[in-house]
Amino acid sequence: MTSEQATTKALSRRFCVAPMMDWTTPHFRYLARILSKRALLYTEMVTTGALIHGDTERFLRHDVSEYPLALQLGGSDANELAHCARLAQQFGFSEVNLNVGCPSDRVQNNMIGACLMGHPDKVAEGVSAMIEATDLPVTVKHRIGINGRESWEELCEFIETVAAAGCKTFIVHARIAVLEGLSPKENRDIPPLKYDWVYRLKQAYPHLEIIINGGIKTFGECHEHLTHTDGVMLGREAYHNPWLLAEVDAALFGEPPAVTSRHEALRAMFPFIQQELDRGVYLTHITRHIMGLFLGQPGGRQFRRHLSENANKPGSGLEVVEQALAKVREPEPSLET
Repeated sequence: MTSEQATTKALSRRFCVAPMMDWTTPHFRYLARILSKRALLYTEMVTTGALIHGDTERFLRHDVSEYPLALQLGGSDANELAHCARLAQQFGFSEVNLNVGCPSDRVQNNMIGACLMGHPDKVAEGVSAMIEATDLPVTVKHRIGINGRESWEELCEFIETVAAAGCKTFIVHARIAVLEGLSPKENRDIPPLKYDWVYRLKQAYPHLEIIINGGIKTFGECHEHLTHTDGVMLGREAYHNPWLLAEVDAALFGEPPAVTSRHEALRAMFPFIQQELDRGVYLTHITRHIMGLFLGQPGGRQFRRHLSENANKPGSGLEVVEQALAKVREPEPSLET
Protein backbone atom coordinates (compact mmCIF):
# COMPACT_ATOMS: atom_id res chain seq x y z
CA MET A 1 0.00 0.00 0.00
CA THR A 2 1.35 3.43 -0.90
CA SER A 3 1.45 6.38 1.48
CA GLU A 4 -1.30 8.01 -0.59
CA GLN A 5 -3.58 5.01 0.00
CA ALA A 6 -2.65 4.88 3.68
CA THR A 7 -3.41 8.52 4.33
CA THR A 8 -6.80 8.31 2.64
CA LYS A 9 -7.92 6.32 5.69
CA ALA A 10 -9.19 9.02 8.05
CA LEU A 11 -6.34 10.31 10.20
CA SER A 12 -7.58 12.09 13.30
CA ARG A 13 -5.56 12.75 16.43
CA ARG A 14 -8.65 13.14 18.58
CA PHE A 15 -7.72 9.80 20.19
CA CYS A 16 -4.25 8.23 19.95
CA VAL A 17 -2.56 5.19 21.44
CA ALA A 18 0.91 6.16 22.63
CA PRO A 19 4.11 4.64 21.26
CA MET A 20 5.50 2.29 23.95
CA MET A 21 8.66 0.20 23.71
CA ASP A 22 7.97 -3.56 23.72
CA TRP A 23 4.24 -2.88 23.96
CA THR A 24 2.90 -1.25 20.78
CA THR A 25 4.23 -4.04 18.57
CA PRO A 26 2.49 -5.18 15.37
CA HIS A 27 0.68 -7.86 17.41
CA PHE A 28 -0.87 -5.37 19.83
CA ARG A 29 -1.62 -2.90 17.06
CA TYR A 30 -3.52 -5.55 15.11
CA LEU A 31 -5.78 -6.11 18.12
CA ALA A 32 -6.13 -2.37 18.70
CA ARG A 33 -7.30 -1.83 15.14
CA ILE A 34 -9.92 -4.58 15.48
CA LEU A 35 -11.26 -2.75 18.53
CA SER A 36 -11.25 0.74 17.02
CA LYS A 37 -11.23 1.95 13.44
CA ARG A 38 -10.60 5.57 14.41
CA ALA A 39 -7.85 5.54 17.05
CA LEU A 40 -4.52 6.70 15.65
CA LEU A 41 -1.90 4.04 16.39
CA TYR A 42 1.83 4.57 16.84
CA THR A 43 4.73 2.17 16.46
CA GLU A 44 7.31 1.63 19.14
CA MET A 45 10.13 4.14 18.87
CA VAL A 46 12.66 3.06 16.25
CA THR A 47 16.05 4.77 16.21
CA THR A 48 17.37 6.21 12.98
CA GLY A 49 20.52 4.13 13.39
CA ALA A 50 18.52 0.91 13.60
CA LEU A 51 16.58 1.78 10.45
CA ILE A 52 19.61 2.84 8.43
CA HIS A 53 22.10 0.20 9.57
CA GLY A 54 19.83 -2.62 10.77
CA ASP A 55 17.05 -4.78 9.37
CA THR A 56 14.89 -2.03 7.91
CA GLU A 57 12.15 -4.37 6.71
CA ARG A 58 11.79 -5.97 10.13
CA PHE A 59 11.61 -2.66 11.98
CA LEU A 60 9.02 -1.19 9.61
CA ARG A 61 6.91 -4.32 9.15
CA HIS A 62 3.22 -3.77 9.73
CA ASP A 63 -0.13 -4.94 8.42
CA VAL A 64 -2.12 -2.65 6.13
CA SER A 65 -5.11 -3.11 8.45
CA GLU A 66 -3.29 -1.03 11.07
CA TYR A 67 -3.76 2.26 9.21
CA PRO A 68 -3.89 5.03 10.18
CA LEU A 69 -0.49 4.28 11.70
CA ALA A 70 2.32 6.67 12.67
CA LEU A 71 6.01 5.79 12.80
CA GLN A 72 7.88 7.18 15.79
CA LEU A 73 11.57 7.92 15.25
CA GLY A 74 14.33 8.40 17.79
CA GLY A 75 17.24 10.46 16.57
CA SER A 76 18.74 13.92 16.28
CA ASP A 77 20.85 13.97 13.12
CA ALA A 78 18.91 15.94 10.52
CA ASN A 79 20.18 13.94 7.53
CA GLU A 80 19.38 10.62 9.20
CA LEU A 81 15.93 11.83 10.22
CA ALA A 82 15.24 12.96 6.66
CA HIS A 83 16.32 9.56 5.32
CA CYS A 84 14.03 7.77 7.77
CA ALA A 85 11.12 10.10 7.00
CA ARG A 86 11.45 9.07 3.37
CA LEU A 87 11.39 5.42 4.48
CA ALA A 88 8.21 6.12 6.47
CA GLN A 89 6.51 7.35 3.32
CA GLN A 90 7.92 4.52 1.22
CA PHE A 91 6.55 1.93 3.67
CA GLY A 92 3.09 3.49 3.74
CA PHE A 93 2.90 5.09 7.19
CA SER A 94 0.37 7.84 7.81
CA GLU A 95 2.57 10.15 9.90
CA VAL A 96 6.16 10.39 11.12
CA ASN A 97 6.74 11.46 14.72
CA LEU A 98 9.93 12.54 16.49
CA ASN A 99 10.50 11.34 20.06
CA VAL A 100 11.55 14.19 22.35
CA GLY A 101 10.20 12.59 25.50
CA CYS A 102 11.98 9.31 26.29
CA PRO A 103 14.14 9.79 29.42
CA SER A 104 16.25 6.60 29.42
CA ASP A 105 20.03 6.83 29.86
CA ARG A 106 20.63 4.77 26.74
CA VAL A 107 18.85 7.20 24.44
CA GLN A 108 20.27 10.27 26.19
CA ASN A 109 23.79 9.08 25.44
CA ASN A 110 22.85 9.00 21.75
CA MET A 111 21.17 12.42 21.84
CA ILE A 112 17.71 10.91 21.52
CA GLY A 113 14.52 11.59 23.44
CA ALA A 114 13.82 14.00 26.28
CA CYS A 115 17.36 15.42 26.43
CA LEU A 116 16.52 17.15 23.13
CA MET A 117 14.18 19.45 25.09
CA GLY A 118 17.41 21.25 25.97
CA HIS A 119 18.29 21.68 22.29
CA PRO A 120 15.26 23.20 20.55
CA ASP A 121 17.38 24.39 17.60
CA LYS A 122 18.55 20.83 16.95
CA VAL A 123 14.96 19.56 17.07
CA ALA A 124 13.92 22.32 14.69
CA GLU A 125 16.73 21.39 12.30
CA GLY A 126 15.60 17.75 12.32
CA VAL A 127 11.95 18.63 11.87
CA SER A 128 12.74 20.94 8.96
CA ALA A 129 14.75 18.20 7.23
CA MET A 130 11.95 15.67 7.73
CA ILE A 131 9.32 18.04 6.35
CA GLU A 132 11.51 18.66 3.31
CA ALA A 133 11.96 14.91 2.78
CA THR A 134 8.35 13.70 2.97
CA ASP A 135 4.75 14.57 2.21
CA LEU A 136 3.66 12.93 5.47
CA PRO A 137 2.64 15.00 8.50
CA VAL A 138 5.67 15.49 10.78
CA THR A 139 4.82 15.70 14.48
CA VAL A 140 6.76 15.94 17.75
CA LYS A 141 6.04 14.15 21.05
CA HIS A 142 7.72 15.83 24.01
CA ARG A 143 7.61 16.60 27.72
CA ILE A 144 6.73 19.96 29.27
CA GLY A 145 10.38 20.25 30.25
CA ILE A 146 13.42 18.54 31.72
CA ASN A 147 15.19 19.13 35.02
CA GLY A 148 17.11 22.36 34.67
CA ARG A 149 14.84 23.55 31.86
CA GLU A 150 11.40 23.38 33.36
CA SER A 151 10.04 26.92 33.23
CA TRP A 152 6.99 27.97 31.27
CA GLU A 153 9.15 30.36 29.26
CA GLU A 154 11.53 27.58 28.22
CA LEU A 155 8.61 25.38 27.16
CA CYS A 156 7.29 28.22 25.01
CA GLU A 157 10.74 28.75 23.53
CA PHE A 158 10.83 25.07 22.53
CA ILE A 159 7.35 25.19 20.96
CA GLU A 160 8.01 28.43 19.07
CA THR A 161 11.39 27.27 17.75
CA VAL A 162 10.08 23.92 16.49
CA ALA A 163 6.86 25.44 15.12
CA ALA A 164 8.94 27.96 13.15
CA ALA A 165 10.59 24.96 11.45
CA GLY A 166 7.17 23.84 10.19
CA CYS A 167 5.82 21.53 12.87
CA LYS A 168 2.09 22.04 13.36
CA THR A 169 1.30 19.20 15.81
CA PHE A 170 2.73 18.78 19.30
CA ILE A 171 1.91 15.77 21.49
CA VAL A 172 2.64 16.92 25.01
CA HIS A 173 3.30 14.57 27.94
CA ALA A 174 2.23 16.81 30.82
CA ARG A 175 5.24 15.99 33.04
CA ILE A 176 8.84 17.07 33.04
CA ALA A 177 11.46 14.35 32.57
CA VAL A 178 14.12 14.02 35.25
CA LEU A 179 17.20 12.94 33.33
CA GLU A 180 19.33 11.97 36.33
CA GLY A 181 18.15 9.95 39.31
CA LEU A 182 14.84 8.59 38.02
CA SER A 183 14.28 5.49 35.90
CA PRO A 184 12.08 5.65 32.80
CA LYS A 185 9.31 3.95 34.83
CA GLU A 186 9.65 6.50 37.64
CA ASN A 187 9.58 9.29 35.07
CA ARG A 188 6.10 8.11 34.06
CA ASP A 189 4.80 8.46 37.63
CA ILE A 190 6.84 10.69 39.93
CA PRO A 191 7.05 14.12 38.26
CA PRO A 192 3.66 15.75 38.84
CA LEU A 193 1.20 16.08 35.98
CA LYS A 194 0.55 19.67 34.92
CA TYR A 195 -2.41 19.39 32.59
CA ASP A 196 -3.04 23.12 32.96
CA TRP A 197 0.28 23.81 31.18
CA VAL A 198 -0.89 21.86 28.15
CA TYR A 199 -4.19 23.76 28.21
CA ARG A 200 -2.23 27.03 28.34
CA LEU A 201 -0.19 25.96 25.32
CA LYS A 202 -3.38 25.59 23.29
CA GLN A 203 -4.53 29.03 24.47
CA ALA A 204 -1.17 30.59 23.68
CA TYR A 205 -0.81 28.90 20.27
CA PRO A 206 -4.35 28.32 18.96
CA HIS A 207 -3.03 27.78 15.41
CA LEU A 208 -1.11 24.67 16.53
CA GLU A 209 -2.61 21.21 17.11
CA ILE A 210 -2.00 20.28 20.75
CA ILE A 211 -2.53 16.68 21.90
CA ILE A 212 -2.41 15.91 25.63
CA ASN A 213 -0.74 12.80 27.09
CA GLY A 214 0.03 11.45 30.54
CA GLY A 215 -2.00 9.54 33.14
CA ILE A 216 -5.30 9.57 31.23
CA LYS A 217 -7.50 6.53 31.97
CA THR A 218 -11.20 7.19 31.39
CA PHE A 219 -13.50 8.63 28.75
CA GLY A 220 -14.69 11.17 31.31
CA GLU A 221 -11.12 12.43 31.52
CA CYS A 222 -10.82 12.36 27.72
CA HIS A 223 -13.92 14.52 27.29
CA GLU A 224 -12.63 17.00 29.87
CA HIS A 225 -9.24 17.27 28.17
CA LEU A 226 -10.89 17.66 24.78
CA THR A 227 -12.58 20.84 25.94
CA HIS A 228 -9.09 22.35 26.23
CA THR A 229 -6.97 20.52 23.62
CA ASP A 230 -7.31 19.02 20.15
CA GLY A 231 -6.76 15.40 21.10
CA VAL A 232 -5.85 12.89 23.79
CA MET A 233 -3.21 10.16 23.82
CA LEU A 234 -3.50 7.15 26.12
CA GLY A 235 -0.65 4.76 26.82
CA ARG A 236 -0.61 2.18 29.60
CA GLU A 237 -4.36 2.17 30.18
CA ALA A 238 -5.06 1.37 26.52
CA TYR A 239 -2.55 -1.48 26.68
CA HIS A 240 -3.50 -3.08 29.99
CA ASN A 241 -7.22 -2.64 29.39
CA PRO A 242 -7.51 -2.84 25.59
CA TRP A 243 -11.31 -3.25 25.61
CA LEU A 244 -11.38 0.47 26.36
CA LEU A 245 -10.52 0.96 22.68
CA ALA A 246 -13.80 -0.70 21.65
CA GLU A 247 -15.66 2.33 22.99
CA VAL A 248 -13.54 4.96 21.23
CA ASP A 249 -15.43 5.08 17.93
CA ALA A 250 -18.81 5.59 19.61
CA ALA A 251 -17.72 7.75 22.55
CA LEU A 252 -15.41 10.14 20.71
CA PHE A 253 -16.39 9.95 17.03
CA GLY A 254 -20.15 9.22 17.19
CA GLU A 255 -19.69 6.14 14.99
CA PRO A 256 -20.85 2.53 15.49
CA PRO A 257 -18.47 0.36 17.52
CA ALA A 258 -16.09 -1.75 15.46
CA VAL A 259 -16.87 -4.90 17.49
CA THR A 260 -19.59 -5.81 19.97
CA SER A 261 -17.80 -8.29 22.24
CA ARG A 262 -14.37 -9.34 23.41
CA HIS A 263 -14.99 -12.80 21.99
CA GLU A 264 -15.71 -11.33 18.57
CA ALA A 265 -12.53 -9.26 18.75
CA LEU A 266 -10.30 -12.18 19.67
CA ARG A 267 -11.82 -14.48 17.07
CA ALA A 268 -11.16 -11.79 14.48
CA MET A 269 -7.46 -12.15 15.38
CA PHE A 270 -7.35 -15.90 14.72
CA PRO A 271 -6.30 -15.71 11.03
CA PHE A 272 -3.59 -13.18 11.90
CA ILE A 273 -2.33 -15.31 14.81
CA GLN A 274 -2.13 -18.33 12.53
CA GLN A 275 -0.35 -16.29 9.88
CA GLU A 276 2.23 -15.19 12.45
CA LEU A 277 2.69 -18.74 13.73
CA ASP A 278 3.27 -19.88 10.15
CA ARG A 279 5.99 -17.21 9.90
CA GLY A 280 7.75 -18.81 12.86
CA VAL A 281 6.64 -16.37 15.56
CA TYR A 282 6.31 -17.97 19.01
CA LEU A 283 2.75 -17.94 20.33
CA THR A 284 3.80 -16.31 23.60
CA HIS A 285 5.12 -13.29 21.66
CA ILE A 286 1.55 -12.73 20.48
CA THR A 287 -0.52 -13.76 23.51
CA ARG A 288 1.27 -11.42 25.91
CA HIS A 289 -0.49 -8.57 24.11
CA ILE A 290 -4.00 -10.00 24.57
CA MET A 291 -3.72 -10.78 28.29
CA GLY A 292 -5.74 -7.73 29.29
CA LEU A 293 -8.63 -8.26 26.89
CA PHE A 294 -10.84 -9.88 29.54
CA LEU A 295 -9.71 -7.68 32.42
CA GLY A 296 -12.37 -7.64 35.14
CA GLN A 297 -14.56 -10.20 33.38
CA PRO A 298 -15.80 -13.50 34.91
CA GLY A 299 -13.28 -16.09 33.77
CA GLY A 300 -10.70 -13.45 32.86
CA ARG A 301 -8.20 -14.75 35.40
CA GLN A 302 -8.54 -18.30 34.07
CA PHE A 303 -8.10 -16.94 30.54
CA ARG A 304 -4.84 -15.26 31.50
CA ARG A 305 -3.61 -18.26 33.48
CA HIS A 306 -4.21 -20.67 30.61
CA LEU A 307 -2.26 -18.47 28.22
CA SER A 308 0.55 -17.93 30.73
CA GLU A 309 0.94 -21.64 31.42
CA ASN A 310 0.60 -22.95 27.87
CA ALA A 311 1.53 -20.37 25.24
CA ASN A 312 5.25 -20.76 25.92
CA LYS A 313 5.27 -24.54 25.44
CA PRO A 314 7.07 -25.85 22.34
CA GLY A 315 4.70 -26.23 19.42
CA SER A 316 1.91 -24.19 21.03
CA GLY A 317 -0.63 -23.14 18.44
CA LEU A 318 -3.95 -21.43 17.98
CA GLU A 319 -5.70 -24.16 19.97
CA VAL A 320 -4.18 -22.69 23.15
CA VAL A 321 -5.97 -19.37 22.48
CA GLU A 322 -9.21 -21.19 21.66
CA GLN A 323 -9.00 -23.15 24.92
CA ALA A 324 -8.35 -19.95 26.88
CA LEU A 325 -11.29 -18.24 25.19
CA ALA A 326 -13.58 -21.11 26.17
CA LYS A 327 -12.92 -20.25 29.83
CA VAL A 328 -14.69 -16.92 29.48
CA ARG A 329 -18.46 -16.85 29.19
CA GLU A 330 -19.83 -15.57 25.88
CA PRO A 331 -21.84 -12.36 26.47
CA GLU A 332 -25.31 -11.56 25.24
CA PRO A 333 -25.12 -9.86 21.81
CA SER A 334 -24.86 -6.24 22.94
CA LEU A 335 -21.95 -3.87 23.36
CA GLU A 336 -20.18 -4.53 26.64
CA THR A 337 -19.36 -1.55 28.80
